Amino acid sequence: MFIQTVSTENVQTPDQGGSDIKSAILSTIAYSDVFDCPLTIRELCRYLIAYQTGESSLQKVLKNGGLIPRTLSTDGKYLALAGREEIFALRRKRAMEAATLWPRSLRYGKLIAQLPFIRMVAVTGALASDNVDLGSDLDYLIVTAPGWLWLCRAMILALDRIAVGVSLCPNFLLTENSLALQDRDLFAAQEMARMVPISGFHVYLKMRAQNRWTDNFLPNARGAPRNFGEPPPINRSLQKFGETLLGNRAARRLETWEMRRKIEKFSRQEKMNGETCFSADYCKGHFDGHKQRTMQAFHGRIENLGLNGQ
Repeated sequence: MFIQTVSTENVQTPDQGGSDIKSAILSTIAYSDVFDCPLTIRELCRYLIAYQTGESSLQKVLKNGGLIPRTLSTDGKYLALAGREEIFALRRKRAMEAATLWPRSLRYGKLIAQLPFIRMVAVTGALASDNVDLGSDLDYLIVTAPGWLWLCRAMILALDRIAVGVSLCPNFLLTENSLALQDRDLFAAQEMARMVPISGFHVYLKMRAQNRWTDNFLPNARGAPRNFGEPPPINRSLQKFGETLLGNRAARRLETWEMRRKIEKFSRQEKMNGETCFSADYCKGHFDGHKQRTMQAFHGRIENLGLNGQ
């Protein structure tokens, strides 16, 4: 089912046969089902796996293609796999929780953006998809200036200590030297397409441009998934002051010391896996194997739907 829109070395495309729109719809909803997250038509179109089309075409297929109610179910707003109707109410509940979290996520994200050497802040994880449970962390992808990633991480964690009512989770940091992601698969493409930039939009655009391989998986997911309108300008005076203050050899040595200390500590953890990566330009501490579990669950659903080899 997967089309080849770009030729990129090391891109991993699941082998599912020809590019059929019905298979694309089912595969996309199956992926979202892993997260108990039924999709609207708009979301289905944006995250449609390896099939380029528009919402009107999807509406026609859903109306006349025989997918509902045999394979899919709908409540008029959301689409889910047949037999999974209970997640309609769950999605609505999680969307309401997301609405309460977004203002805090934006507020703390803008505080992070004012820290020295921060170049981009984007919301990731469940909140980016409006699919959060009560008490969820605020997940961020952070881009820093080269040579300052580990001190930036330490500053963000210090901010987390004084955050009220939320937990800040900078679960992925990289520098402007490493905007092209190392992982090039469906999971990484989904994460890239779903993240919501809230500061450093020019860096976000540069990052998307350096990861055009994602079009191979999600050809409709161009640009940011949501727009909060023109944000008020961020006061950069604190950031400039901090960068001037840290612009010395002692701070450089502190960055090197912190990097070595944390990489050594992380390397001793038994949970190190292919989803973790630490260097001067990368800090991805996904110790829980989330990607592996997600893809295993997704392929299980694909097999149950009989899509393998079609």
